[in-house]
Amino acid sequence: MTFDAPTVAQIHEAAALLDAGQLVAFPTETVYGLGGDAENPEAIARIYAAKGRPSNHPVIVHLAPGSDPAYWVETLVPDAQKLIDAFWPGPLTLILKRATHVPAAVSGGQDSVAIRCPSHPVAQALLTAFSTMRDGHGGVAAPSANRFGHVSPTTAQHVRDEFGASVHVLDGGAAKVGIESTILDLSRGFPALLRPGHVSPLEIADVLGVMPRLPDGSDASAPRASGTLKAHYAPRTPLSLLPFAALERLLAAHPLDARKKLALVARTSSAGKWAKAPNVHFIAAPDDPQSYARELYGLLRTLDRADVERILIETLPVSAEWSAVNDRLGRAAAAFEEQG
Repeated sequence: MTFDAPTVAQIHEAAALLDAGQLVAFPTETVYGLGGDAENPEAIARIYAAKGRPSNHPVIVHLAPGSDPAYWVETLVPDAQKLIDAFWPGPLTLILKRATHVPAAVSGGQDSVAIRCPSHPVAQALLTAFSTMRDGHGGVAAPSANRFGHVSPTTAQHVRDEFGASVHVLDGGAAKVGIESTILDLSRGFPALLRPGHVSPLEIADVLGVMPRLPDGSDASAPRASGTLKAHYAPRTPLSLLPFAALERLLAAHPLDARKKLALVARTSSAGKWAKAPNVHFIAAPDDPQSYARELYGLLRTLDRADVERILIETLPVSAEWSAVNDRLGRAAAAFEEQG
């Protein structure tokens, strides 16, 4: 899908809105963010209110290329600098101890802060323009630009679908990564992965010389981080994530003349006859983890609009390459397990 890249004037208009304490939705390489001035508690409160986000759930501060991350943290530890040199700009968020002048609201009241520098050119232009207004120290707090707990947006239209004309949107086309950034905690003296993403634990280990602690549910001292609640990233249509044999039983029980179809997202090799069944809305699952990640949220939004009774998704391989997509799908399915 084509789009008209924002002009310099439009970028400066958006930066001026941020400077005035207003919100701007903007593209990153991961998903679209709903941004506000990270040093303005009123702007941060507007983000939480617009999303319906719990006030104790932290947001990520986005920084311009070439800006000083040390401004935002108590101490920029050596491991953080190594990872910044290796992966910024890019889809890696670092959690460090928060500098005292940074509002606690960005961290949900915690003493830590999450920072990253996105690689999307529109995001970089906006962040640079805003930072220039703040003597090189402007940062934009931005969770995903959607209602809290729902499917993240990967296009400008997705943002408009969520918020209508109430939020100023910069269009940067479709997000290339498609799922949120990797979140790595460095605030406790050791690296700990809090959210999987495009940057893998092995890539982090290659830089640090040590494998980060992986999330297993036992890390009680970990800071709260964006997108780590059990139920998250959910469509409005009920979603089940199951091995194909279990899905097939559900498909077989669904009446051929049912008013609504069942949506099936599965490998073509698994789907067999169900790919053409009259009571099934079939979508072939992408073959590789990068394509699946890029298409996932758009796919879930499409199926919400398709008015199907239920979304059935075939479980994915359990491997490091698939961990980020498995994480998002597992949290989306959990939203409906908790309802049940």
